[in-house]
Amino acid sequence: MPAAFSSFVAIGDSFSEGVGDPYPEGGAFCGWADRFAHRAAESWPDFAYANLAVRGRLFDRIVDEQVVPAIKQNPDLVSFAAGGNDALRPGFNATQLSTRAHEVVRLLKASGAEVMLFTCADMSHHIPGMKFLRNRFIATNDAYRRVAKRHNAILIDLWEDRCFADPRMWSEDRLHLNTFGHRRVATTVCEALGIEPDEEWLEPLPVDRGARRELGGAAWVGKHLAPWVKRRLTGKSSGDSVEPKRPNLTQVK
Repeated sequence: MPAAFSSFVAIGDSFSEGVGDPYPEGGAFCGWADRFAHRAAESWPDFAYANLAVRGRLFDRIVDEQVVPAIKQNPDLVSFAAGGNDALRPGFNATQLSTRAHEVVRLLKASGAEVMLFTCADMSHHIPGMKFLRNRFIATNDAYRRVAKRHNAILIDLWEDRCFADPRMWSEDRLHLNTFGHRRVATTVCEALGIEPDEEWLEPLPVDRGARRELGGAAWVGKHLAPWVKRRLTGKSSGDSVEPKRPNLTQVK
């Protein structure tokens, strides 16, 4: 791994887009990738950043739409996080995902980029019925561990981070990380790449006064689960009308 990187492209779905971590104004999402990029720019001169991730994307569509555009920009660091949405759907096959992930990372490495992969954080603690799907996430994570080892990629292992068992790390929908969760990911990424995290990210979490528990049971089902199921039944995605928020490498200021 080089001592510094000059350019970074994030590939993926809502996790890398930053859903759950809104900017104070404008309606856009920040997320771990934005946070990391701005921190990296303080350490590495003229650092450029692009983010091709779009919420709701399945693994194959992420690969088809984002990998080649990323390679064409010739970054020296690429993050690839995909498969979480697939694991929530019928017919999921971790072996097929693993096979294609190997090919994706091989292509990214051949382009000259360092590659950063992720295991998904464990959300089974706070989503009803998620324990039934837990083995799918374990299989997906195991696949990414094998891919990272085979290709000597950087692995950010969120599954083993017990901090994500804390509901205060998650958005109201319980599926996406919130600002505190994205700060935690950004901290882990910075540490893996030899950058000092922002001190604010390391501050203790606020006291949970029960607000999260209030949106439980029928309230959570009606506001979050039911719309998600409806999109699945109608073949729609939360990202159908969403474009990448930062499609081209531009200098971080």
